Amino acid sequence: MGSSIIYNYFPDLETIQKEQIEALMPLYKEWNSKINVISRTDIDNLYIHHVLHSLAIAKFFYAQGFLTTKIKDNSLHPTILDVGTGGGFPGIPLAILYPNVDFLLVDSIGKKITVAQSVAEQLGLKNIKTVKSRVEELPKEYPSQFDWIVSRAVTELKNFIPWIKGRYTQGAVFLKGGELVQEVAMAVRMFRLDSRKIDIFSVSSWFKEEYFAQKQLLSIRK
Repeated sequence: MGSSIIYNYFPDLETIQKEQIEALMPLYKEWNSKINVISRTDIDNLYIHHVLHSLAIAKFFYAQGFLTTKIKDNSLHPTILDVGTGGGFPGIPLAILYPNVDFLLVDSIGKKITVAQSVAEQLGLKNIKTVKSRVEELPKEYPSQFDWIVSRAVTELKNFIPWIKGRYTQGAVFLKGGELVQEVAMAVRMFRLDSRKIDIFSVSSWFKEEYFAQKQLLSIRK
């Protein structure tokens, strides 16, 4: 399935944003021929499995009243940290959608960060920086806090929460699959989290494709 699926759900994109989205497939196919950054059996599903899945976070922001419009005011620069970005997901699709939000994409695997940095540069995304690092060891030249933290299926919450503790001012958003109730309950007990500030959303409430039937979005509000 091609890029048109993105426009079905985000019909108001500007020309430059559409051009950037169109460029994703050839860029990732080229990189995938060198580095297996996306499963070679899955690369043809780039737009639905990776780009649109990443943009579920934008649908969450819209639904909750955060970042609801394209940010035109250059004095406004919300910040988002993408933890375990791999080849640039969800950070790169979100950076296309939000050109005046500043993104830092972090991954501990150098070759994946190389891909994310190259793709961002070739797309002309000035609002992305990348760094090879574990998030808990983020170099001091980078901010200690961000408005939002996003991540896609990195690890269980019991492992993830200590990495991001104190690093967000608004909230953290995770894209995960399967049943999350027990995973959340364990994290609440371990870290004494306020369960009233944790929500689970079905991605299929935003995207109708069968692929999203078991996909979940978990948010933790500050």
